Amino acid sequence: MLKVTNMNVYYGNIYAIKDVNFDVGEGEIVTLIGANGAGKSTILKTISGLLRSKTGSISFAGEEINHTASHAIVKRGLAHVPEGRRVFLQMSVRENLEMGHYTQPGGTMDERIAQVYDKFPRLKERRKQMAGTLSGGEQQMLAMGRALMSRPKLLMLDEPSMGLAPLLVEQIFEIIKELNAAGVTILLVEQNANMALAVAHRGYVLETGRIVTTDNAAALLQDDAVRKAYLGG
Repeated sequence: MLKVTNMNVYYGNIYAIKDVNFDVGEGEIVTLIGANGAGKSTILKTISGLLRSKTGSISFAGEEINHTASHAIVKRGLAHVPEGRRVFLQMSVRENLEMGHYTQPGGTMDERIAQVYDKFPRLKERRKQMAGTLSGGEQQMLAMGRALMSRPKLLMLDEPSMGLAPLLVEQIFEIIKELNAAGVTILLVEQNANMALAVAHRGYVLETGRIVTTDNAAALLQDDAVRKAYLGG
């Protein structure tokens, strides 16, 4: 579904992403793990069109999206939940969800919102509340719900567990598994490597802008070097 070839990204004179190649198959959960500053978020931003690779290609569902505008990428079925949630703080929960529907036919909005409320009952309870007054966990649910309003084929999640209590982290990862079981392909960036590899099919390990290891998730969980660097021993 997604194929990244020879990605090279710069922030000014900083060489952030170096000859990165990876793919995500339809129906998979694939995770990118690595230390802070390794380049994980930069890769997602480049795929979603917020940054541009100097070389190579990015193809989604068989079509190149290297030079495609971000809103057009969303319309094709690729949604990005950014690090830090980035919800519209001065808008209500429902208004945030409506913003996620802009690529879809107008007559389907209420149906999609009902589906999101079914997946995230807390959002239905808070539907009239301003997003800025929600807890961190509720904002993460809202960011994911807003992305789901666009009916994504591929959902990219950047640090969905950041700043959340352990119980909420478990809840978010259960929802990730449920979305995948329902047919949504997922590319997951996550600092909590144990949780990420526990739900993923495959993983890539990123160090200073380069992919240094790739394997199925179960093998990475047992890899001594990966365990020492990212899994607490």
